[in-house]
Amino acid sequence: MTEIKNSKQFDLEERTFNFARGCRDYVKKLPRTISNIEYGRQLIRSSGSVAANYIEANESLSKKDFVMRIKICRKEVKESRLWLQLTESKTEDKDEKNILIQEATELLKIFNSIVVKTKSFEH
Repeated sequence: MTEIKNSKQFDLEERTFNFARGCRDYVKKLPRTISNIEYGRQLIRSSGSVAANYIEANESLSKKDFVMRIKICRKEVKESRLWLQLTESKTEDKDEKNILIQEATELLKIFNSIVVKTKSFEH
């Protein structure tokens, strides 16, 4: 029998995974300019890091480690949003870009909320 995870935890793991995959797929479609190649590399790294650090946060051994990993997620999603904004996409890919920027913004709000709520339990 498979382990049942907290549905919110699972949803966010899946959501960060889908964000990383969406960024990867978006980068594949970018025009091959020098700036897009570099921004694309950075975007793939930072978006993947969001997903990886969220998984690490869920496996953390302490509250302090959990908060640190969530803060890293927050930092990496901010960085991902920057790289998305800097890419120069084709007209037909602008909607995809805007959807990814919106998802980065929503993830940022979620990670901010987790940090604030977790810290409020410490006091």
